[in-house]
Amino acid sequence: MPRFSIIVPVYKVQGYLRTCLDSVLAQSFADFEVIAVDDCSPDHCGAIIDEYAARDARVRTVHLPTNVGLGRARNVGVRNATGDYLLFLDSDDSYTPGALAAIDERLAVTEDPDVLVFDHVLTYWWGRAGRSMTANMLAAAGTDTFDILTSPQYLDLFLAAWNKAYRREFFIGHGFAYKPGLYEDAPITYQVLVSARHIGCLDRVCVEYRQRRRGAIARTPGRKHFDIFAQYSSLFTFLDEHPELDAARPLLFERAINHFLTTLTATERVLPSDRADFYRMIVRFYRRYKPAGLAPPTDRYRLRWRLTATSPYAVFRAWALADSVRSAAARKRRELRSSATRRTKRTLTRIERRRPLDPHLAVYSAFSHRGVLGDPAAIQQAARTLAPHVRPVWVVRPEAVDQVPEGVDFVLPGTLRYHRVVSRATYFFNNVNWAAGLVKREGQIHVHTHLGTPLKHMGVDLLSRPAAMYHLNVAAQLRRSDRWDYSLVSSRHAQWAWDRAYPCRFTSLATGAPRNDVLVRGDALRAAAVRKHLRIPEGNTVVLYAPTPRDHSTWYKPRVDFERLVRELGSGVTLLVRLHRQDAHAAVRSLQLRDLEQHGLLRDVTDERCVEDLMLASDALVTDYSSLMFDYVHLDRPIVVHTDDWPAYQAARGTYFDLLATPPGHVTIRTGQLAHLFTSGAWRDERSATLRSDFRARFCEYDDGDAAARVVSLVMLGQDFPLSTSPQRTLGQRQTSPSFPLRNSTP
Repeated sequence: MPRFSIIVPVYKVQGYLRTCLDSVLAQSFADFEVIAVDDCSPDHCGAIIDEYAARDARVRTVHLPTNVGLGRARNVGVRNATGDYLLFLDSDDSYTPGALAAIDERLAVTEDPDVLVFDHVLTYWWGRAGRSMTANMLAAAGTDTFDILTSPQYLDLFLAAWNKAYRREFFIGHGFAYKPGLYEDAPITYQVLVSARHIGCLDRVCVEYRQRRRGAIARTPGRKHFDIFAQYSSLFTFLDEHPELDAARPLLFERAINHFLTTLTATERVLPSDRADFYRMIVRFYRRYKPAGLAPPTDRYRLRWRLTATSPYAVFRAWALADSVRSAAARKRRELRSSATRRTKRTLTRIERRRPLDPHLAVYSAFSHRGVLGDPAAIQQAARTLAPHVRPVWVVRPEAVDQVPEGVDFVLPGTLRYHRVVSRATYFFNNVNWAAGLVKREGQIHVHTHLGTPLKHMGVDLLSRPAAMYHLNVAAQLRRSDRWDYSLVSSRHAQWAWDRAYPCRFTSLATGAPRNDVLVRGDALRAAAVRKHLRIPEGNTVVLYAPTPRDHSTWYKPRVDFERLVRELGSGVTLLVRLHRQDAHAAVRSLQLRDLEQHGLLRDVTDERCVEDLMLASDALVTDYSSLMFDYVHLDRPIVVHTDDWPAYQAARGTYFDLLATPPGHVTIRTGQLAHLFTSGAWRDERSATLRSDFRARFCEYDDGDAAARVVSLVMLGQDFPLSTSPQRTLGQRQTSPSFPLRNSTP
């Protein structure tokens, strides 16, 4: 007897069916059967499922002689199932990697409940959306089980058959069966939930729920949507047959009425010409099934409920129109208030701009106001000692305020104080461009630190790269870059690249990168503290994996097989995975990465604020095209370049030099190669050290551990600060350079 029976009704989905079945058969957990029910599909679906059954014994097929609809096709699958648990999967949806293993594990932890509910992610033709609105509710349940009468809030879980695992004996024993027509999921979902004594939750995305651009009948307007009344009537018939569930009747009645009212006003469901009839059906249902003594809800549905109980459609429609007008008026009032606030800010800003600049005021920002981080943070730290007369103020987003260190002054972007500060400050430090609305006054000094040494094409060099130009306005970038007075560089290569990428009037300062000072000098105590914070086992080798985003992909696609990599590396290696902030919401984080982290096989450190901490704490870096390689090389620790798509990346984005010809370490293209490099010990061999030394000499010639102090001395104090010839600089036999080159870029 298999653990799972996965029932897949099939009808007119030949374009999605293979993806669906492949997502099931590729699962790491293999103890299941697939029951594919061909609902007399007129396309090639029947042949496709037969093909899969011929090559995989776990796939069983059922061909129906006539079309019976989704619900009854599921019932056929249930009758043919033999597994411990039933799962339903619509044939245009798919399972995420590791989904069945995660479900099986949670079932074991919760001691085989009657029902297990898991999460899903919406997938559109243009990309993925976020997790479901009930994700927090699933997380709150933890590993406990409950019933609906003690936890009625769980009736708000998504109404679908495919986001649950049903214990087969429980499902069949209660005689649950789907009815024909639309909205077939609603009555069975509610019947199951109120009947179950033990319900468990899994806070993990297991299903990719495809939202088809066209063809989904649930979003096609018409009279078929009147099926909703028969479906809910069957639910209350079920309750009539089970008086022991009477306590759930008010809860279910409330959800039924709310579902009706939502459907009534949905333009993609009920046609305007049908709404009067639909409303009358709501009233009829209300009067027939309303529990005795039921009070209307106290939320925003209260007045709608009262109208439904007492008023004809004309009154309801008039109220709906009035409600729409009220909402529009409220929006207009908010817009007027916002406009008045903007005018006030503009007026105050003009007044502030007439006042002299404050020579003792510096404004800092990093990563679009995400916190006290990066090069600007290193510069501000040095200024506290070397230029204490210059008062620092950071610009920080509201969501990052709680991460601002104690004692650091900050302003929120767009506030009145923000406008006062940026109107009066003399010094501006940022690693990305300031907002377009910021006006640079004469005498203000803008220092741009960049986000690292450039490998990939930037600025005007992207004009011939259409895949990288999506949503990118190079002309606007140049206008913002025209505000730069100084551009900080770590090497002649960096100066050359920035000069050609941003042909603006700025001066390149050969200071080195301030954020790299700690990497050049090292900080063993800080590294140990980070390892403790990340719960890294004593004595483990720590590998930091930090990939860069792909311009030619709409969402993050893992470039390595994480599960295979961590298992082949073994328990003596801790893998830290840090995705780019652009990929911070990638689905893989709540899927495979989360599963592996829960088993202690890796750490997802994408949300860790300071990447310098992660570099200090690690023993090796694995990356593809990230500028972190130019920073990490200062630690004189091994770097592995893992590039499985070099030709595609070159074509889409382009690079300023051939990375594979002059890498900072060994190069791999497959997960197996990468794992073998570490297990064999070759990752830290003599060749790796030689490549690293050559790379550092070419691309890091100005980094000597004093970059932040050098910037403060030059920009704030007007004093020269020659490059160091300390042992830290000569460790990698780096190239020497003039004491302090100041080079003007060519406009």
